[in-house]
Amino acid sequence: MGSIDHPLSLDIRPLRPDETDVVTGVLGLERLLQGNGRYLVAWADGEPLGHVHVALTEPPELQDLEVRPSHQRRGVATALIAAAEDTARAEGFDELRLEVSEKDPAAQTLYGRCGYVDTGLPARRVKGRIVLRTGPIEVDDVLLHFAKRLRP
Repeated sequence: MGSIDHPLSLDIRPLRPDETDVVTGVLGLERLLQGNGRYLVAWADGEPLGHVHVALTEPPELQDLEVRPSHQRRGVATALIAAAEDTARAEGFDELRLEVSEKDPAAQTLYGRCGYVDTGLPARRVKGRIVLRTGPIEVDDVLLHFAKRLRP
């Protein structure tokens, strides 16, 4: 693959039902059956490179941001975050929130560079079995709350 400075020509659009198998072949889509939002998928040259789920809740949440390892650090995540923000704005929302693991400083830095700040809400401990579309997983994590105002 190219260097991290190589620009990608991305097409970011909502996941279509006929694309699900192609995307799940390389990315998780853990929240596919969640039913309260939509996945946005970044494509380049007909290949899915990453996705983000926008939960259209009150307030809306950015969830399940994932980029294929071969395309990380090339702007895909930043472009997906911007697309999620555009989606929330188009739905009439003024803010987008997310939760991020306190054990993931790289993700915290990414969100910070994109304008997300800690909300000051208490961190949320998640412990036990969680069932996702891809199956159950055991978790023990502490999640921090970040948010970004989408309109002045």
